[in-house]
Amino acid sequence: MPIETELKLELHPDDLARLLSHPLLSAQAPRRDRLLNTYFDTSTLALHAQRMAVRERRVGRRRLLTVKTAGMSVGGLSSRGEWEAPCRPGHFDFASLVDDEALAQSLVRVAWQLVPVFRTDFTRRHWLLQHGPARIEVALDQGFITTGDAKGLHSLPILEVELELKSGPVDALLDLAHTLALGPSGEGAQGLRLLPAQRSKAERGYALFVGERARPVKAAPVKLDADMHPVEAFRAVALSCLAHLQANETGVLPPGADGSLPDPEFVHQCRVALRRLRTALRVFRDHLPRRFVAHWAHEWRSVARVLGGARDWDVFVTERLPALDAAVGDGHGPSPSLLAHVQALRVEAVRLAAEALNGPAHALRLLAFTRAVLAMAVENPVSARGEPLAFPLSAWARAAVRERHAAARRAARVARRAGPEGRHALRVVLKKLRYAQTLLASVLPPKGVARSTAMLADAQALLGHLNDLSTAQALLAPLPSEHDAAWLQHGQRWLEQEIESKLPALVALERSLERHSFRWH
Repeated sequence: MPIETELKLELHPDDLARLLSHPLLSAQAPRRDRLLNTYFDTSTLALHAQRMAVRERRVGRRRLLTVKTAGMSVGGLSSRGEWEAPCRPGHFDFASLVDDEALAQSLVRVAWQLVPVFRTDFTRRHWLLQHGPARIEVALDQGFITTGDAKGLHSLPILEVELELKSGPVDALLDLAHTLALGPSGEGAQGLRLLPAQRSKAERGYALFVGERARPVKAAPVKLDADMHPVEAFRAVALSCLAHLQANETGVLPPGADGSLPDPEFVHQCRVALRRLRTALRVFRDHLPRRFVAHWAHEWRSVARVLGGARDWDVFVTERLPALDAAVGDGHGPSPSLLAHVQALRVEAVRLAAEALNGPAHALRLLAFTRAVLAMAVENPVSARGEPLAFPLSAWARAAVRERHAAARRAARVARRAGPEGRHALRVVLKKLRYAQTLLASVLPPKGVARSTAMLADAQALLGHLNDLSTAQALLAPLPSEHDAAWLQHGQRWLEQEIESKLPALVALERSLERHSFRWH
C-alpha cells in the first residue's frame, strides 16, 4: 500500500508575502497548477464515517482518481494510505486503482451510490527542495472549499502549506517547517504564523457540507500497553495532549469588533490539555532528558498562565458576578461603569489568550515540541546476556500513583493548619494525582482507578469551589469603587462568609484524605 507522509500547516494571510520571500523558496521559481477537485461520498456519508476520502482531481486536461484512508495524524503530521491514477470523468475503477483487495471490493460495492459532496478550487505552487538528507515537496495552496444546499452556496478559504516527504527521515519535515516558520530573517521574533493544521481539506469540506460548527473537544482516553517503555508511553501521552490542545485552539479567537467573545469552554479545554501535558512531564521526568523537562515545563507553564487569566475572568463574569449580585441583594447591583470595566478586563484577557495561541511564537513552540517528542530515543533494558527485556510499565505506573497519593495525604495534613495557601497547595496536588491516574489509567487496576476517582470527585468539587471564591475575592479587590463601594464591600463580605461556611466540610475532607490509603494491586 502506498503511504503518504506529509505535514500540513495553516498560514495567516498577512504572512503570505513573507513566506514567499523566504530564501528557501525565493531561490527557485515554483511550478503553478490550478487544481479542481470534487469529493464523492454516499448520501449517508459512509466513506466519511470510515475516515476515507474519494476525490476526482482535474489538472489541466488530466483527470486523476484518488483514494485516501484513515491514518495517524498529530501536530499536523500525517501518515496514511493513498492511491492515485488517471481516470475518466465520473468513472470509479476502484478494482484497478486499489491494491488492497478488501478495500477495493468495499469501494466497488458503493461506487454506484457516490455523489458529489463538496469541491475545492485552488492554485498550487510547488517547490522541490533538498533539505539535509531529505527530498521534500513544498506546496502552497490558495483558494476555496465550496458546497451547496437549499440555502445557497457556502465556502471556506484555503491557505495552506503542505510538506510532503519524497525520501529521507520524517524529522526533516518538522525541521523544514521550523525553518520556514522562523521567517525570511531566520529570527523567531519575526516568525510566521505557520501553525500545524489539525484538519485536512477533506475534513474541512465535510464540516462545511454538514454545517458543523467548531465545538470544544474533550480529551480522548490514552491507550498504553503494559510492556511499553516509559519514553514510548510519554510520547503517546504527550501527542494525545497536543492533539487535545490543538483541537481547541481554533476556538480561542480574538474578541470581535463588537466585543463578542468565543465560547469560554475552548479556553477551559486548552487549559485542561496543558495541565495533562505538564502532569506528564512531571510523572515521566525520571525517564526524560533533564533539559527537555525543564525547558518544556517552563514553556507550557507560560502559556497556561496566560490562559488562566482568561479563564478566571470568564468564570467571574459568567458565574461569580451573577451569584454576588443575587446574594448582595441591595436592589441596585453594580453600576454600569463597573460592569463595563469588568467586561473590558475580560475582553483584554481573552485577547491575550488568543494572541498566545495564534502567534508566531506558538507556531514555533508546537513544531519544536512535536519534533523533540518524536525524536526522543528509547533505551530498552537488557539482561546480563544482552537480551532485550520488557519494561514493567504497569508496576511503574502503580508506584507513580502511590507516590502521588502519599503527597496528597501530606498536603492534606498541612492544609488543615495553613489556611488558604494550604488549601491551594492541596488542590494542586489533587489535580496532579487525578491527571496522573487518568493518563495512566489503561495500565492501572480498574478497581483502584474507580476507588481513587470516587474519592477525588468530592474533594475536587469542594476545593474547586473554594478556589473560585478566593479568585473572586482577588479580582474584586482592585476594582474601582467610586460608585460601588457599598456593593463591593458587601460582595467581599459574602464571599468570606461563603468560604467560612465550607470550612467544616473542608476539615472533614482533609482528615479523610489524610487517613485514606489505596493499595494499587
